[in-house]
Amino acid sequence: MLGRALTSVAWGMVADRYGRKPVIMIGTIAVVIFNTLFGLSVNFWMALSTRFLLGSLNGLLGPIKAYAAEIFRDEYQALGLSTVSTAWGIGLIIGPALGGFLAQPAEKYPDIFSEDSLFGRFPYFLPCLFISVYAMIVTVACCWLPETLHTHNENKKSREDSYDALEAANGGSNAKEKEQEIEGSEPTSNESLFMNGPLMSSIIVYCVFSLHDMAYTEVSIITGMFLLQNSAVDQHQRGTANGISMTAMSLFKAAGPAGGGALFSWAQKRQDSAFFPGDQMVFLILNVVEAIGVLMTFKPFLVQRRR
Repeated sequence: MLGRALTSVAWGMVADRYGRKPVIMIGTIAVVIFNTLFGLSVNFWMALSTRFLLGSLNGLLGPIKAYAAEIFRDEYQALGLSTVSTAWGIGLIIGPALGGFLAQPAEKYPDIFSEDSLFGRFPYFLPCLFISVYAMIVTVACCWLPETLHTHNENKKSREDSYDALEAANGGSNAKEKEQEIEGSEPTSNESLFMNGPLMSSIIVYCVFSLHDMAYTEVSIITGMFLLQNSAVDQHQRGTANGISMTAMSLFKAAGPAGGGALFSWAQKRQDSAFFPGDQMVFLILNVVEAIGVLMTFKPFLVQRRR
């Protein structure tokens, strides 16, 4: 996130200058290289460095949002931009699943992977390699990706023109139509995890909040913000605008885990407090932040561009 925060504006400017397609392809190539190196990390600092470089050289999310805004007509803008959030959500499901399934293959699948093999010496290389191969396929596929940034004498260019140009680049195809039993008891090591009351109850609450977060935040707030941001600028500034957005968002996401961890640690020291003890204070503060966010969606703070 820190690497992305430092370079998103620059990548957005490159996308506005040279096009969305080159930045998208550079981003996927960065995944191939640095994700592979991350799996081959021999120490903590190498792992940290490769992740930082991956974030720094992977500036495709901003241009992707701009691209999605430019290939759909106005009546399909919400649908088009929601696909970006949907793809991100799908990745959040498939990615951890692949990581858990493919990590430490020499221990899980000794008949296939030897302890002396590359995958035995680097137990987390296989999931990284899998994703890198996938990213390479995407990179090749991007060679046929039409460019949506078309420079004309006029400084302003509508989405309609971008759509028509894209449709023409596709040869006039039908692009328009694509749319535990007792609380406090300790379970034994042989107990089924599904019979572990504290575990299952916490998982259920976690799932409810995750459902709320993904459904409310990604289909609702994020898509709405994408629409407002991309509608606030003309096409020749859209890549840079999304870069600024990605920089600010990445800074907040980078600070979030540290801030949330510090808040949680502080809350554990006040378990016997009379006013919102322990974790209750964590939820209170998070809800206050959410409430502030809601207030900021009203005028005069949040304004829309007049078209």
